[in-house]
Amino acid sequence: MRVALTYNLRREVKVGDNLPDDFYAECDGIETIEAVKNAILECHETAVMVEADEDAYEKLRALRPDIVFNMAEGLWGESREAQLPAMLEMLRIPYTGSSPLSLGLCLNKARAKEVLSHYGVPNSRFIVSDNPDFCFADRSRSNENFFPFPMIVKPLFEGSSKGIKNDSFVTCPAELETKVRSIVREYSQPALIEEYLSGREFTVALMGNGKTLKVLPIVEINYASLPAGVNHIYSYEAKWIFDRPDNPLDIFNCPAVLGEALKNEIEKTAMDAFGALSLRDWCRIDIRLDCKGAPNVIELNPLPGILADPKENSCFPKAARAAGLTFGGLVNGVIDAARVRYGL
Repeated sequence: MRVALTYNLRREVKVGDNLPDDFYAECDGIETIEAVKNAILECHETAVMVEADEDAYEKLRALRPDIVFNMAEGLWGESREAQLPAMLEMLRIPYTGSSPLSLGLCLNKARAKEVLSHYGVPNSRFIVSDNPDFCFADRSRSNENFFPFPMIVKPLFEGSSKGIKNDSFVTCPAELETKVRSIVREYSQPALIEEYLSGREFTVALMGNGKTLKVLPIVEINYASLPAGVNHIYSYEAKWIFDRPDNPLDIFNCPAVLGEALKNEIEKTAMDAFGALSLRDWCRIDIRLDCKGAPNVIELNPLPGILADPKENSCFPKAARAAGLTFGGLVNGVIDAARVRYGL
């Protein structure tokens, strides 16, 4: 098949750009893009790279590929991950992954949590705040739906741990107000404030659709590998600073050591979340246990990162390797799931 690969290339933030330092963190490096291209060519006749910029629509209209492997995160707006798939639907070009609606819902963490709650999929309690002058101390006394400290504070519309720093773990009203103020100022968007779940944390990779949906071996995050004094959250520092290819952390255990009952419960929670958001072909779902040991969804990643180098500690490829899949098997497995869905 003639395959196009859509992506956003990671760039450096320049002085004067007026952008957060981690603005391009969701985008892919050229090494990853080339690795995906080469993986596609293992099974398909062509793999044409199309950057998801303002010229992408015309390029795709001219190319008319048989299918698109979409890993474009988008750059601008709270529905940026939906932009490229919406173009493809207008052009009636098949593509991998979830619909524009599902991608937009997953990027808006509050809306995703509301959908999960409607379908009875466990997730942490939360509120959204875009007012840095909000008096959290008063609200914590007056609102019965407010939850106790500690809390987690993150940007509402970001992925790849953008805006989730070590200080996202807050323990008092003053820290909470400071972090909300920081997010609103730096990211120009509301903050999501969640109750902190104190149990073990896992990430679950899924591939397929319907009856063919498969859960790959579960990955557990080993917070004991972080430097002393660092909060036990998968922060920007943990993902991009402490854990480096030249000095990788032993931060992931895959397959996770789990009893059969807990393993089944985690897998069911992930699959229920996949269905609730009408996801397609693949997704990585982050799950953390609450104080009673029950799995709760904390993030859905329908455009998961797939760094090919094992030293990069990328979770989806790590789970795929544990399942016996090569990097090419992972990429082409996602394409095959989409082909079956489209009847190609």
